[in-house]
Amino acid sequence: MNTIKTQPPLIQVRGLVNRFGSQLIHDKLDLDIYRGEILGVIGGSGSGKSVLLRSIVGLRRPNAGSVEVFGENLLALDSKRRSQLEQRFGILFQRGALFSSLTVTENIALPLIEHIGLERNDAEHLAEVKLALTGLPRGAGGKYPSELSGGMIKRAALARALALDPDILFLDEPTAGLDPIGAADFDQLIMTLRDALGLSVFLVTHDMDSLYAICDRIAVLLEKRVWIADTLERVAAAEHPWIQEYFHGPRGRAVLAAAGFDHPMESI
Repeated sequence: MNTIKTQPPLIQVRGLVNRFGSQLIHDKLDLDIYRGEILGVIGGSGSGKSVLLRSIVGLRRPNAGSVEVFGENLLALDSKRRSQLEQRFGILFQRGALFSSLTVTENIALPLIEHIGLERNDAEHLAEVKLALTGLPRGAGGKYPSELSGGMIKRAALARALALDPDILFLDEPTAGLDPIGAADFDQLIMTLRDALGLSVFLVTHDMDSLYAICDRIAVLLEKRVWIADTLERVAAAEHPWIQEYFHGPRGRAVLAAAGFDHPMESI
């Protein structure tokens, strides 16, 4: 998207520090997230991708730094105003995190009842609309999570993330565990929803196919900070050993070869 940076960022992370005991995960990390973009976040194991997500959405309070959301410092707000802003986030956790004792429709209706105060019938009707947006078949809403396939659970969790009409969608490894066809379908769904609903998307992923297929920018977590956040072309050309191995090592080349490209830069 050529217009991503023509407006101020929706989210500004500045000087973020996260520690677990004596282990330093993030050290003065900075990151911007812009309206309408799909930002892919990558990094090695232990680089703190999910910790960063949780810090931004308010599920973890960082040890230092600021998280400014829609022009307001999320960490400095009172609980009521903070809750109002957090309702503009939609979150899809890696394993779906659906309540096993509720049907799919009830899972999606729950935030509509709790946060907006809708009556149960109205909330469940709207939940069915959200399910339709994610491409689940009719009748899926009456099932329990244990009765769904992995791909259907992902779509049901996505429908719940969309329940409150968020401005920003946070996805933690959304294609993990899906077969290649299911993962590609899910990527296309995310792009379609972004375009149709005007969403911004923060995507934590290990899936290189997703990076090439749908991401406008990529942020790389290295050395306890965002080492680079830019277009795929510029990130893949960055002279850092981890980045070179990630994009131009055997697995990276395999993705490109499968897509019919002989050289990494030809895919951009």
